[in-house]
Amino acid sequence: MTFLSSLRRAGLLVLLALHTPPALAHLGYPDTTSVTVRRGHPEDMFLGATFGAVISRDSGKSWSWICPEAMNYGGWRPETFLWQPDGTLLAATGAALIRSQDGGCTWSVHDYFKSRGLWPIGLASPPSNPSRLWVTTSRSASRNGVYRSDDGGQTFTPVLQSDTVVFTAVKVAPSDSRRIYVSGGTATSLRIYRSDDEGAHWEEIAQSFPAYPAPPYPYDLFVMKVSDTDPDRLWARVSWQGWTYVLESKDGGRTFTSVLHPEGEAQDGLGEYLIGIEVSADGNTLWAATHTRLFRVRAGETYATQLPLPDGNACAQREGDVLYVCGASRLHDWALATTTDEGQTYTPLFNLPDTKPPACPAGTPTHDICRPYWPQFAPTIEADPNLTPGETGDAGTPDGGSPGADAGTNPGDGGISEPTPPEPPPPPRKGCSSTSGLVPAACLLALSLFRRPRRRNPEN
Repeated sequence: MTFLSSLRRAGLLVLLALHTPPALAHLGYPDTTSVTVRRGHPEDMFLGATFGAVISRDSGKSWSWICPEAMNYGGWRPETFLWQPDGTLLAATGAALIRSQDGGCTWSVHDYFKSRGLWPIGLASPPSNPSRLWVTTSRSASRNGVYRSDDGGQTFTPVLQSDTVVFTAVKVAPSDSRRIYVSGGTATSLRIYRSDDEGAHWEEIAQSFPAYPAPPYPYDLFVMKVSDTDPDRLWARVSWQGWTYVLESKDGGRTFTSVLHPEGEAQDGLGEYLIGIEVSADGNTLWAATHTRLFRVRAGETYATQLPLPDGNACAQREGDVLYVCGASRLHDWALATTTDEGQTYTPLFNLPDTKPPACPAGTPTHDICRPYWPQFAPTIEADPNLTPGETGDAGTPDGGSPGADAGTNPGDGGISEPTPPEPPPPPRKGCSSTSGLVPAACLLALSLFRRPRRRNPEN
């Protein structure tokens, strides 16, 4: 990219940002943030993003945009989504439980948690029984709990509650759906809660973490994965003195040892905020993703290896023998790729400029709210602003639900009954630091274009 083209592109992004509603994270860049494949329907893929989401119903051949305003999550962006076999999409945002039953065209906020002032942060469902959902809440200075649904999320019942504990995450053992792990803690202690009978009884296991004794003590304990084959083997993360540590337990959460030693970082610690981890089917290879990098550590290795790609953005999700990985289109021309050799080589699956406008029918929030934004949003990801919905293909599948089939549009359920186009944005203010929307993001991006040249993917 030449200096002149960089200047032109940076100027365009800054001007567009003055009028573009979706706000970006990840240092201001438009990036993918999570990968979700619909259970039983691998042709359906959903990518969370800093600018809402993109969805594919044809094995990645085409991707359409869903703006954040249509998804009802406000300023709380979901870290992960859950796509059930019946087509229901769910996410715990940290402030609400949101869901869509028509392939992402209509989103609603679950009234059970909203009406009680609960903040859902953890969400899990066993593949063997997708109608069973587990949700944890984590609002400080409030009564929190672990909640169970046996009807696919229509109703919930508390199975564990506390006035002092914040419950950060919940995971179900794939090999034994009766085994449930919940992480949590108070201002002075961290704990793992374990159930061997689907939440009927719980064992509270205090975690002292003797390897990190000096104050300030460890905080932010999150259970992250349970082994595919061994219900006693699990992985968690904890923070201490500004570092993130990935821990492994082989005794059902009673003790943990550090397993991640990134090269170039302090021993045992990960300096950047950890987005998530993924583990191979045999449990002997672990990947850890930060906002910008992907690390891999194999059993028996002393230190983790930083993989050459992705660079600038990362996430990882394993489906069988295939690892789906988020990347940065601005640096290596893909925002999603797959690898079958643990990250040595990648097959690109999606690039941000290939994004199409919302493919939902008129009358749904995703169409009616997002479509007016498309001409202004598209240039920020180098997509074609002149595309129309008819050029994006069909958003739905015969078994993916439809807006008329309990799509969650009942106002009592937190939905949007009569979506209307958004109000025009306010007049822009002067200066990067005093503006809203994408302006600070565009300023950061403009500066980065001069500091760092665009790189092409060295290998696929």
